[in-house]
Amino acid sequence: MTDGDADDAAEGTDEDSEGLTYAEAGVDIAGQEAATAALVGATGDFEGDYAGLLDIGDRYLALAADGVGTKLLVAEALDDYSTIGIDCIAMNANDLVAAGVDPVAFVDYLAVEEPDDATAEAIGEGLDEGAERAGVALVGGETAVMPDVIKGLDIAGTCAGLAPKDAIFPGEAEAGDVVVGWPSSGIHSNGLTLAREAVTRDHEYTDPFPPNSDRSIGRELLEPTRVYSDLLGPLREVETHAAAHVTGGGWTNLTRMGAFRYEITDPFDAQPVFAFVQREGDVTDEEMHRTFNMGTGFVAAMPEDDAETVVDATEDGRVIGRVAEGEESVAVRGLDL
Repeated sequence: MTDGDADDAAEGTDEDSEGLTYAEAGVDIAGQEAATAALVGATGDFEGDYAGLLDIGDRYLALAADGVGTKLLVAEALDDYSTIGIDCIAMNANDLVAAGVDPVAFVDYLAVEEPDDATAEAIGEGLDEGAERAGVALVGGETAVMPDVIKGLDIAGTCAGLAPKDAIFPGEAEAGDVVVGWPSSGIHSNGLTLAREAVTRDHEYTDPFPPNSDRSIGRELLEPTRVYSDLLGPLREVETHAAAHVTGGGWTNLTRMGAFRYEITDPFDAQPVFAFVQREGDVTDEEMHRTFNMGTGFVAAMPEDDAETVVDATEDGRVIGRVAEGEESVAVRGLDL
């Protein structure tokens, strides 16, 4: 979805419309954040945002845990679990990269209603491919058969990483920094509850995807999450102040780099899947940008003098905006999030 496409797709999706929202589809982001805060408050403080950091002397050991979410239901509908393992590793490894940590090892947890060799093999092949993309070792895992708890299956995992103490990103942007961004590969593994509700109003997952009839709608939704491990080296060569993995909450993830105003003037074009979801669900522009990555999957804040070095050292990065003083917000495509 180009900026023009976003405008076209948003016709009739003003705030007074009956358009679908993430909360109405079943996921209340504000409620989720409150529950997470309650959990963290009950377990005590720990160092790190995207990953928990443990001081082990001259280095930090970092741990991140995540799953694939309701993307699994699309895989189930197509009976195609070949890419789910990639997503599981990517969602974890990318959080470590956002902290400035090298992902090194991964363990998975697969919970199933009943064991199935073919499904397990497909997931395992995806995990192997994801591990190769992220540069991590698969060091074990667990499969639990729980018919009284699980309907179908669920997969999650934990990624361990290591970093010298002076390699961790400070985690706080500075006013005057530029924002460098890198494109996503598509919808990744967030917002699928909203996307599924939208596209299945009038379609089946097996229907051709209108912008590309060679692919099904389900196959487009299953496009695996991009792994950003290759960015870590270039980001460490300069004065990277903070980075963000654009996941649940969409563009509001940028505020995890600090309470500033992020003025995004040159975002990457959103892939056609986003325009399709928006049109089918009659979703507002604001809701789309608060839920999905909308074409940009990873960002970093750094001094302007360092940006060219990072852009030149990476395949498809570019400066997409600036960090400014002001009320915590993200300005993108005419929206104020």
